[in-house]
Amino acid sequence: MAMIRTARRAEVISDPSVMGGEPVIRGTRIPAATIAAYLLAGRTDREVFEDYPSLPVDGIEAVRRWRKSAVASHA
Repeated sequence: MAMIRTARRAEVISDPSVMGGEPVIRGTRIPAATIAAYLLAGRTDREVFEDYPSLPVDGIEAVRRWRKSAVASHA
């Protein structure tokens, strides 16, 4: 019988063994701050995906949630 795998929702994680604990999109070495900087600079989602083709489809949304959470926790 074949096993069905469900896709995990992309999220930003901090793991000391990955990029020294810098927040990254799970399963990648792409820093969340880099994607956030692209978005703050006015880059479109398409432009981000063109520069980071290994970014999960919902990776940009994960960074947006992460930024919103970070801003809320510093307010």
